[in-house]
Amino acid sequence: MKTITIPKELVKRGDLVLIPRQDYEQLLKRRKVVPLTKLTPSEKKALERGRRDIEMGEHVPLDILVHELAYRC
Repeated sequence: MKTITIPKELVKRGDLVLIPRQDYEQLLKRRKVVPLTKLTPSEKKALERGRRDIEMGEHVPLDILVHELAYRC
């Protein structure tokens, strides 16, 4: 059996993730399919505003939104 040593700094910071190799390879494939792009300044502001609204409870949960949209049609 092989033994590995995990540095304590990684464990303390929570920077360590262990997943099976097959799952990791699938993750890498998906990353290539969905390219990462940089946000424009207006997109960054909109994202920050949305996160702030969610923190303050100013949002509509998905199940309620779906119900309201179905009701209107």
